[in-house]
Amino acid sequence: MDRLLFAPCPPHRHPAFRDDDGQPTAVRVVRDHVDLIARLEPTAPLDGGAMVTFVALAFDLSLPPIDTAPVPEITVTLDNVSREIVRHLDAAVATQDRIEMTYRPYLSTDKEGPQMDPPITLGLTEVEANALQVTGRARMLDIGNKAFPSETYTATRFPGLAR
Repeated sequence: MDRLLFAPCPPHRHPAFRDDDGQPTAVRVVRDHVDLIARLEPTAPLDGGAMVTFVALAFDLSLPPIDTAPVPEITVTLDNVSREIVRHLDAAVATQDRIEMTYRPYLSTDKEGPQMDPPITLGLTEVEANALQVTGRARMLDIGNKAFPSETYTATRFPGLAR
């Protein structure tokens, strides 16, 4: 029988997340009692198409209710976080960049890719940490506050705009 394994990566990506060699890294966790080795989708921003390890970790994921809210939010709570996760969070606080989280559900019998392609990517907006857990609120892309067109016309790029 298939089991659905939730492998969101809270917190997943941030420019300040680096391994011991200074290379970009991601924090990958799975809601299970054993680690998961599974293939990322080819379009993943880090290690696309590679088999990676998701570390087993107790966490809660509250999906947003069906509501008329303009920007759906989810709440993620990680229990017993490791020093590595706290180290990455401390590095991220010093920058203005947003922490991105990707929600990838896998079947226990099919680890060749997530069951949702492309997976959902969210931005963490509020993160609180204490000695026992880390809690964050994640939002989908806020399309209502996105510039349209997404092209920014400046005098530097388009000299004909300057008088």
